[in-house]
Amino acid sequence: MELSSDRAVARLEMSQVQSEDGEPFNESSDGDYESLPPHVSVTTHMTAGAVAGILEHTVMYPVDSVKTRMQSLQPDPNAQYKGVYEALKRIIKTEGIFRPLRGLNITMMGAGPAHALYFACYERVKHSLSHIIQSGGNSHIANGVAGSVATVLHDAVMNPAEVVKQRMQMYNSPYRGLWDCVRTVTHTEGIGAFYRSYSTQLTMNIPFQAVHFITYELMQEQLNPHRHYNPSSHIVSGAAAGAVSAAVTTPLDVCKTLLNTQENVALSSVNISGHLSGMANAFRTVYRLGGLAAFFKGVQARVIYQMPSTAIAWSVYEFFKYFLTKQKLEQEAASGQL
Repeated sequence: MELSSDRAVARLEMSQVQSEDGEPFNESSDGDYESLPPHVSVTTHMTAGAVAGILEHTVMYPVDSVKTRMQSLQPDPNAQYKGVYEALKRIIKTEGIFRPLRGLNITMMGAGPAHALYFACYERVKHSLSHIIQSGGNSHIANGVAGSVATVLHDAVMNPAEVVKQRMQMYNSPYRGLWDCVRTVTHTEGIGAFYRSYSTQLTMNIPFQAVHFITYELMQEQLNPHRHYNPSSHIVSGAAAGAVSAAVTTPLDVCKTLLNTQENVALSSVNISGHLSGMANAFRTVYRLGGLAAFFKGVQARVIYQMPSTAIAWSVYEFFKYFLTKQKLEQEAASGQL
């Protein structure tokens, strides 16, 4: 019996598919679109994830630059901003139209492979744990654990890029460009400087991603219970997940920024010589410099950045996962007709 391309596409959206070990997933009963059925390969997840990661970081990059500056604990008088829009306007006016994009190149280099590993790991671990915990259904414990595990791989790739990016985003950054920053940091602070904030990054991102994925999946249960490809639900769910996660983890992000930038003026003002290291030291330093309020510096910019960027990431990821799987099934159908 010949299989048409229309029927191949129907296979992607049918309510019953077989899992890798032969047991059925029932899409209408809560869980298979986001799981890992045989027709969604690891390569598809990695490709979709890489594209999503690059777009997530590039589209909202100017706001990320503002966030980094607004988290400065003792900013230059010329770099004190009242809001995101005012900051962008002043940066462009005084430093040039391309200044908010400085450091974008290293971010793109890191975001592709980091998000490819991130989404592929998340899908695989979530699928395996959901099968154990809830017989293939949607388990929020599995979602949170999978997001946490995926974060370890993502941050291992992305942390050096974050260090370079944030140093180049700061006001009056002394680096001429990407490679000048890499060479200078390596020569003056050693290779370890690129992972000085890794433990803090993980401490921040593990709860961030756990909250992120749990919120996204909860929203999907409400807006898209059958887990079909539904762009509007992916955008709304992604935006909600980004906003909640960003607000909750801003204090840790402020500490991470301090460790990445080693803000000289701020450290000198509290008589810290050399380089600041360690999450505990970062927490104490932030508190000494600005009290509890300092832990929420840049929170507005962080939420404004995370909401659309996370919505972009999920909507692009879901589109490419759907599109690539559809293409694969149509190719299989065409070869079956021969």
